[in-house]
Amino acid sequence: MPIPFAWRRSGAVLFAALALGCSHPTDQASEPSGATRILFIGNSFTFGSPSGAAPLVQSFRPATVTDLNGSGIGGVPALFKAMTVQAGLDYDVSLETIGGAGLDAHYHQKLSTISRPFDVVLLQSYSTLDAARPGDPGLLIKYTGLLAQELRKQNPKVDIRLVSTWSRADLTYKAGSAWSGAQIDKMALDLRRGYDAAAAANGLGRDSVIPVGEAWNLAIAAGTADANPYDGIDAGRINLWAPDFYHGSAHGYYLEALTIFGNVTGRDPRSLGAAEPVAREIGIDAATAGALQRLAAQQQLSARPDQTQR
Repeated sequence: MPIPFAWRRSGAVLFAALALGCSHPTDQASEPSGATRILFIGNSFTFGSPSGAAPLVQSFRPATVTDLNGSGIGGVPALFKAMTVQAGLDYDVSLETIGGAGLDAHYHQKLSTISRPFDVVLLQSYSTLDAARPGDPGLLIKYTGLLAQELRKQNPKVDIRLVSTWSRADLTYKAGSAWSGAQIDKMALDLRRGYDAAAAANGLGRDSVIPVGEAWNLAIAAGTADANPYDGIDAGRINLWAPDFYHGSAHGYYLEALTIFGNVTGRDPRSLGAAEPVAREIGIDAATAGALQRLAAQQQLSARPDQTQR
């Protein structure tokens, strides 16, 4: 049954108030037994690049999540965890990441590490799908299937989702790449088609692709984010990319976390409130946080127009 707007609004205020008044998540006790067990598998697009402002993301509250590699990383998984705490949800969050790697590396190098029973697993592969053949979804399709097979041995009901990433400015505005000279949104859309193909080939659900790259596209189209960091950032706009024009900035990773939060939990990202502490802790002002939450909510609703946002 749809939840009345007044209830949703009051709930959003309550979540924000609780988040601002509660103790730091690192002071919390161990996860309750009923927590949803979620694993993030990815690379620096998941753990946060060390360049620019992103160290604030990579080092964000690492004690609140379990880094299966023992690297002490917080990253986007810790941003997600903090958002779920604010929303009053119980998620036991783990991550397994390898910089500069695709899903094939996780399968060949970390299978014993990730072969555990999880309720939800998010798979994020190499930024061009295939380092040797940019845009080719073959490896993504193959290793999505192989990882899904192993994860289902641990939990036959595991919910496997794919995180479709963003357009790289360095591969769009510089010569020599498959996307050179294209519109900035094209790479993200090409990646989405590859992730859709992987989902379809491996029998994943209709909501299994999380459209992070398209949320970035939406931020650019709306004028919230600058389209080309190489020619400077226009006044009143944010830069989604790190200084390498490749990874995300704190703003870019925050939008990623919001998009994942909405997709996985079904909650409206706007319910967090513009003044929520996650954004503030990574250097994002309330007005910008509110704008990014609205964009994530818009992307969520466009992906699932039948979904009642809570």
